[in-house]
Amino acid sequence: MTDLLDIFRALADPTRMRIMHLLGAMELSVGEVAQALAQSQPRVSRHVKILAEAGLIDRRKEGNWVFLRIGATPACTKLMALFDGITESETEGLWLKADLARLAAIRADRVRAANEYFALHADEWDAIRSLHVPETQVEAAMTAMLGDGPVRHLLDLGTGTGRMIELFGPRAGRVSAIDRSPDMLRLARAKLPEESVDKYNLLLGDFCDLPLDDGSADLVTAHQILHYTPAPDRAIAEGARILAEGGRMLVVDFAPHDREELRTRDQHERLGFSDEQMEGWFEAAGLLLQDVDTLPGTELTVKLWLGRRRGANVLPIRERHIV
Repeated sequence: MTDLLDIFRALADPTRMRIMHLLGAMELSVGEVAQALAQSQPRVSRHVKILAEAGLIDRRKEGNWVFLRIGATPACTKLMALFDGITESETEGLWLKADLARLAAIRADRVRAANEYFALHADEWDAIRSLHVPETQVEAAMTAMLGDGPVRHLLDLGTGTGRMIELFGPRAGRVSAIDRSPDMLRLARAKLPEESVDKYNLLLGDFCDLPLDDGSADLVTAHQILHYTPAPDRAIAEGARILAEGGRMLVVDFAPHDREELRTRDQHERLGFSDEQMEGWFEAAGLLLQDVDTLPGTELTVKLWLGRRRGANVLPIRERHIV
């Protein structure tokens, strides 16, 4: 009864109802909620504290930012469904329309910031991309290797700009993405679709120490991240840990190369990986190597390795080489 009373008290204020309505549309920082409500951030923070204490919203710190989303409890799910059936008064309708208009402006700000970041770093990325096959070819090979079946829970390691969740997220029932950089997560957040935003969970953290339960995902993607870590075997082991039986892990990275400038200029910890290395790390993590693909480029060769969690029927390894 106490919990129920706390919920009713928390929702007894129009501003807090408006906050719930906004967070039902998308995950927002405290500052963005203040912007959408056209209210001061300290005032909004007080309302947020009351909603959080009632278990209606979850708060997540990301660098210097705090992001908010609707609580993951069944009570919150039922409550949001109830909101959809409530007919607003004329005054409430005007408030909500104004809030949503400002929310659209926040989305536009995110996209603009992402575009500015891409423009600023375009020369650096283009220099690396010129050494290997076009990214469209890599993505096509990934899509072919994974097939077009549905995914219950997708986890993208080191999501960066969020391209993997943009590519494979639509087929997943639930999507998690983790990155060490708050700036990168803000870029990834700009790519989230307006619909079904509640299925996406962007996490600030280390992909070598995942804040997820064992066996909670059925697909893990690691696209061009392992060469940035001094412990790629640990990252693979962590990804494998959260895979359910029969779950798959797709690693995309470079074959061994001697472009030493990538280590000094672009902070690459590893200059590529061999099939033998990857198979050994998969084996140690409880994964069976199921498929290998090779995409030679002008200077660098891109490799795709697909592993499956032990306990499932795994087909013999199949190697492909695309010229």
